[in-house]
Amino acid sequence: MKINFSKRANGLQASEIRELLKLTEMPEVISFAGGLPAPELFPVDEMKTVIQKVLEKDGQAALQYSTTEGFKPLRDIIAKQRMVREGVNVTGDDIIMTSGSQQGIEFSAKLFVNEGDTIICESPSYLGAINAFKAYQPNFTEIEMDEHGIIIEKLEEELKKNKRVKMIYTIPDFQNPTGITMSDDRRKRIAELAKEYKVPVIEDNPYGELIFEGTTHPSIKSFDKDGWVIYLGTFSKTFCPGLRLGWICASPEILEKYVIIKQGVDLQCSTLDQRAAALFMQTYDLNEHVEEIKKIYGNRRKLMLESMDKFFPKEVKHTNPYGGLFTWVDLKESLDSAEILQEALKENVAYVPGGPFFPNGGHKNNFRLNYSCMPEDKIVEGIKRLGKVLAKYY
Repeated sequence: MKINFSKRANGLQASEIRELLKLTEMPEVISFAGGLPAPELFPVDEMKTVIQKVLEKDGQAALQYSTTEGFKPLRDIIAKQRMVREGVNVTGDDIIMTSGSQQGIEFSAKLFVNEGDTIICESPSYLGAINAFKAYQPNFTEIEMDEHGIIIEKLEEELKKNKRVKMIYTIPDFQNPTGITMSDDRRKRIAELAKEYKVPVIEDNPYGELIFEGTTHPSIKSFDKDGWVIYLGTFSKTFCPGLRLGWICASPEILEKYVIIKQGVDLQCSTLDQRAAALFMQTYDLNEHVEEIKKIYGNRRKLMLESMDKFFPKEVKHTNPYGGLFTWVDLKESLDSAEILQEALKENVAYVPGGPFFPNGGHKNNFRLNYSCMPEDKIVEGIKRLGKVLAKYY
């Protein structure tokens, strides 16, 4: 059947990670591929209680349409509980709810980017953002990272010479896919550069609260005095991803545009889910829940890093994140991690090849590992299997 799709639709491709996850759903596969939270940590019993109370007390309102901006008590809680932790003092009026932070990512490209404009991102960067941005036909400029995050000098150099930069996309805390965390001085400098060059910064922070060592870092938004930084938050990694609740925190004139975009897409987030999330945080301590998550993930992270050091060839390098969900593996340049994955799948172990995390291509010798979703015995066994596969190439 010959269908005349739009130019934008013709350029769309299936997410390589989503396609890969289909292969890893078999129970015998030890999968380090997804970025999934551990389901055994979801507060199922508490949510049963909360949802029942919402329906008993406000059932009709909970099942009705509501405002595009989102349930005001929930936005107030986010401002007082979550944004204060990021060093940002706002009210619920400075926040709108989104269907996960993924929706905020897509909306940002729709808001700022025309065909041929430039998006600056870290190299590598989050594949889900790259795919969302590609629909708007931008050019990508990738800025290298070191152990302290994006290299500021190279970022500033690009801002000086490229007049079509429309936004900077960054994940400063435990970056996806590398696990690298940006230093505080670089966060401050990015906020300054955004003002100087009048380029909005999209600060995507799904992992910032999942810190296993030390204290949380101030957000880039906390250094923003003039409204050039747009903060994307989510409950997907700290609470319940199935609720699909995220938020955008931005200045009023920018937030107004996001609201109009959301009205044209889905009108609002689920009324029931928002009310349930608000009542949960009014009834229980989300911070205590996050501490439990951190304890489990921290142990799994430690075990995975130790297992890689034990079972991988000595020449293989990896990052050493102190939070988040991921570590990033570097192989020698002659290797293609996508090809090696086929061998790994024969051993019933999976990861995400690194190539798709580079929007301009050209990188094949990396892969991403997730440590949050597998129990400890499977982490050891899976890394042992991967080490056996990698040994064939060294």
